[in-house]
Amino acid sequence: MPPAEDVAPGQAAPSGGAPARRKPTRYRRRLRSRIILSFLLLGFGLTLLLAFATNWARNRVENQLVEDVMNKNIDEYARRFYTDPAKNPDLPVQQMLARVVRRPNFEALRAEQPDWYEFDDGIHNVTGVDPDGSAFSYKLAVRKTPDVWFFLAYDMSQSMRGERQFNSALIGVVAVFTLLSLLVGWWAASRVMSPVSELAQRLRRSGRSAQPEALAPYFAEDEVGELAKALDDYSGRLTEVVKRDREFNADVSHELRTPLAVIKGAIELLLSKPDLDDKTRARLQRIQRAEQQCTDLISALLLLSRNERGHGAADVARIAEQLLDAHRAQLGGKPLELRLEGERGLVVDAPEAAVAVALGNLVGNAVKYTAQGDVVARLLPNAVEVVDSGPGLTAEDAARLFERGYRGTHAEHSQGGGIGLSIVRRLCTLYGWNVRVVPGDRQGVVATLSFSPDAVEAAAELTA
Repeated sequence: MPPAEDVAPGQAAPSGGAPARRKPTRYRRRLRSRIILSFLLLGFGLTLLLAFATNWARNRVENQLVEDVMNKNIDEYARRFYTDPAKNPDLPVQQMLARVVRRPNFEALRAEQPDWYEFDDGIHNVTGVDPDGSAFSYKLAVRKTPDVWFFLAYDMSQSMRGERQFNSALIGVVAVFTLLSLLVGWWAASRVMSPVSELAQRLRRSGRSAQPEALAPYFAEDEVGELAKALDDYSGRLTEVVKRDREFNADVSHELRTPLAVIKGAIELLLSKPDLDDKTRARLQRIQRAEQQCTDLISALLLLSRNERGHGAADVARIAEQLLDAHRAQLGGKPLELRLEGERGLVVDAPEAAVAVALGNLVGNAVKYTAQGDVVARLLPNAVEVVDSGPGLTAEDAARLFERGYRGTHAEHSQGGGIGLSIVRRLCTLYGWNVRVVPGDRQGVVATLSFSPDAVEAAAELTA
């Protein structure tokens, strides 16, 4: 028997024939959320970039101004010193401390201020912690001559406090403008998505009628309007295709049922004659079974094409017994035993044709691919199992089970187009049934056709 796997109710197998499995899905944000997030990130990024640029420019300008002032003041300090070396000149700028060190005191400066001793001419940044634990920071301007070293220290503590306050203000600005970007993005997303949401609602409402309503007249001549026109065009073409498909199905069903009805009547008339020999009667009965199988298949395919569930009270045991009887007559000496096991009484709410086609494909495949042994149709409370002693499943068959047109590795030269199990899968999807085929305990395959509890309960109400 060709392989099979689980097909859950209402779930179709993928086109590649592999069993229907839920693939891991990526997290997809709504378009509205993406627009809001874009505004938020744009506002935050630009504001943060502006804050960094402003802080860098402020520090650069401030350092440049301070260094220019210090260079001018240390030069002025040196000029005043050389004018009157005996007098300690005053500085015209506050927050500055000036110091002159003569040659005899160079080594004393090494012990007192080793950093100052090592500094070359220029302006240097000095930071550290006082013995009381408080941090300090200042800029030190250095001018060294062979006989006299000039030092000018500029206290940067106030500037550091101002920088911290400025950075705090920048953080607040970034937060405020980010929030403002969020609000603008929210408003813009609402305006942008409003026509799209309206288009989706109108499209959803128009899909409930046989003749969809035109969408383009309700929208402006913009991108959404172009999308509405494209949807109207697609809807028109799709409606035409569906109309042709329905007309074709109705015509085919009618044109095929008529000759089948003629064949059925003729076979019944011929079988009623008492002078038929056994060989002729067997052939007529085979034609009769083929006519019934064709009629059931047409009914099932018509239900599938219309995507509508038929109703009825299908006796699963009786249908299974008829199917086994039909295959017994076609064994042609094949060493194969067909039997029905289990308790009778399982009735489902579905046309007999649908149950016969679904179960008939499972039984037919079991008989076709089992060379010898037995095929058992076992009745369960809400299901029926078809167990065979055939060659079983292969990995390739298991992967391509319900692929339309695929024939199992054990098919060899047997007849068939490989669409039977595809039809079974579609019937299970339509009626909410489940078909499951797994390898047997020792050999062969176990195919299980499970019916939904609702179908069993509905059938019980109909027969009550």
